[in-house]
Amino acid sequence: MKEFELKNYKVQNLQFVNSLDRPTKLELNYQYSYNVGYSNHNTCKGDFKAVIADKKLSDKFSLTVTLSGIFTTAQGVAKEILHVRTYDALFPYVKAFVSTFTAGAGIPPIFMPYIDISDKSIYRVEMPRPERPEE
Repeated sequence: MKEFELKNYKVQNLQFVNSLDRPTKLELNYQYSYNVGYSNHNTCKGDFKAVIADKKLSDKFSLTVTLSGIFTTAQGVAKEILHVRTYDALFPYVKAFVSTFTAGAGIPPIFMPYIDISDKSIYRVEMPRPERPEE
């Protein structure tokens, strides 16, 4: 069996603001977050949130989309590996949705840049050790 398999996905949330008065050249800022919840039944759910907004006019132009995917996973695959690989699996769906949605909204399509998270520690949380009382 492969490390994981995407079983389905859906857009969970969509917020779009385009209240620009006239055609304006936008300077877009891209923010992504990705969280994975794991179950005891070899499945996990990835939530990919993308926030795209103009750097100066975010109140006038912004798009926020959250896309969730359900995956089956192989036994024993490290969560760090699943986190990165499921992010990579969902990214094309988010990117395609954003470009199709914006084109359909009557504006030039937005093509999201890929961000490689494989070398980042954003999916690892180091908990501080509790202080021990002095003996």
